[in-house]
Amino acid sequence: MKTKLSPIIAGTMNWGIWDKKLSTKEMAHLINICVENKISTFDHADIYGNYTTEADFGKAFTESKMDRNKIQLISKCGIQHVNGRNNSIKHYDYSKEYIVWSVENSLKNLQTDYLDVLLLHRPSPLMVADEIAEAVEKLKKEGKIIDFGLSNFTNSQTDLIRQKTEVTCNQIQFSATHHQAMLDGSLDYMQIHNIQPMSWNPLGTVFREDIEQTRRLKKLLVQLVEKYGVGSDTILLSWVLKHPAKVIPVAGTVNIARIQQLDKAVKLNLDKLDWFAIWTESMGNKVP
Repeated sequence: MKTKLSPIIAGTMNWGIWDKKLSTKEMAHLINICVENKISTFDHADIYGNYTTEADFGKAFTESKMDRNKIQLISKCGIQHVNGRNNSIKHYDYSKEYIVWSVENSLKNLQTDYLDVLLLHRPSPLMVADEIAEAVEKLKKEGKIIDFGLSNFTNSQTDLIRQKTEVTCNQIQFSATHHQAMLDGSLDYMQIHNIQPMSWNPLGTVFREDIEQTRRLKKLLVQLVEKYGVGSDTILLSWVLKHPAKVIPVAGTVNIARIQQLDKAVKLNLDKLDWFAIWTESMGNKVP
């Protein structure tokens, strides 16, 4: 990748009307807090907030007076929602015209001249690799995107796109509760082809669901919190970061105290046995 991303990425999905409903002033403050705490990369998608969060962020970014060169902006396109668009059914669109239009729309909303990284949000059965490549090359040539990647693509779907244009990253689900990517060859594939993995929802469902799996993990985390002197969320992020594929977690928190603790996960070198203990408790049995 030409773009150097921060070790942890700030996910903006919940910043707008979908959840926290932050004001322009609050968003501007949060942008500054993130950068002060070594989180300079911000992850967007056109659909967030039913196509409103990018524009909300753009206003806040301008108000923050932040130097554009000090941050990196990621955005995704391709999902056509019913909410916020005049669509009769949710679908995907990866035509050349739509990708180009979508990026230009994101640039206008984010009040910037370029995206550091453009991702295709989810694979479509109807995507045509040649058409996608044409859009990507046009956008790169015009300086509207620097790097291009994918989100939620399988290895074979990535190969389909890679044969026509360079793929530098893939944002996938990976966490202590959702670790399939390290078993199905996805993370191996990305290491082989020098593709940067990003992980959405890197804390998994540990704090969202009360099931046997999460109960086992929480019980173990009590011991690990005492051992390492950091929060359980820090330990879970450290678990993701320890994988040799060098996965970058996308952290969605807007809690300033938590943002200020995120760098601890980067610095924490989780003991190998503790890493395996977390995987063991997640599976509910010994490693194979």
